[in-house]
Amino acid sequence: MSQPPPYQHPGYYPPAQPRQTNGMAIAALITAFLFSPAGIVLGIVARKQIRRTGEDGWGMATAGLIVGAVLTVLWLLAIVLWVVLVVWLYREAANLPTPR
Repeated sequence: MSQPPPYQHPGYYPPAQPRQTNGMAIAALITAFLFSPAGIVLGIVARKQIRRTGEDGWGMATAGLIVGAVLTVLWLLAIVLWVVLVVWLYREAANLPTPR
């Protein structure tokens, strides 16, 4: 014989289940510091997934996207400055006086 369901007060609602954090958002934030272009890509993908599924992690995905973009720009700037320095030193080396 089956048991009747337990009585619940009319104003009682069971506790809400916590929403899960999107794993891609976590990966975006971590990889933004390790390999910044991957943080950009994962941040974009995570934001699309979060918009579709309603999971938590929008802030982490956005942070991964922003940190990845800033670090990518800084790395590109450093590479350009390094190339300019090497070219400048090469040209200056041509102007050094030769020993007699």
